[in-house]
Amino acid sequence: MKHENVEKNIGLMIVLILVVVSFGGLAEIVPLFFQKQTTQPVEGLKPLTALQVEGRDIYIREGCYVCHSQMVRPFRSETERYGHYSVAGESVWDHPFQWGSKRTGPDLARVGGRYSDDWHRAHLYNPRDVVPESKMPSYPWLFSNTLDGSNTAKKLATLRTLGVPYTDEDIENAKASVQGKTEIEAMVAYLQQLGTVLKDKR
Repeated sequence: MKHENVEKNIGLMIVLILVVVSFGGLAEIVPLFFQKQTTQPVEGLKPLTALQVEGRDIYIREGCYVCHSQMVRPFRSETERYGHYSVAGESVWDHPFQWGSKRTGPDLARVGGRYSDDWHRAHLYNPRDVVPESKMPSYPWLFSNTLDGSNTAKKLATLRTLGVPYTDEDIENAKASVQGKTEIEAMVAYLQQLGTVLKDKR
């Protein structure tokens, strides 16, 4: 009789469903906050350089994450194509993290070192020059836009408050290390480091 009352009361049923889903979610998520493998950086992980940080921000600005996942799954077909599956320890200093499920374009979690700098430049200038069937748009303005570094030190300082181990020297030299560089240099620097820590581990 009580079960029938719940089924007939849609409001009560919604509340009970939300309670059950919430407890289930907490049971799966909360333990992850206490596991070393999900909260500690993997061996060999280094913070992004100032130029790579600027490249990541350009990557986000241009919406690259909308079509490209950065999360290789632990399936044989995925690891055979891209390499070692993604682990949380690779992304502990990535704010905001770029994990996703979108696959309009290939997964970029292990793209670092897979192609030359020149290939990336050609691909970003006109993707069809290197991948004729590509649907990706061109980004020619990356070659003419330059960085002034005015906010780079602030970005690194903010990331340090989130746990990224930047030193005072890193922050102090941030502006000088990116000033005058083109956006394409920053973007390529970012892409070339993606997934390189675990890339060769199978």
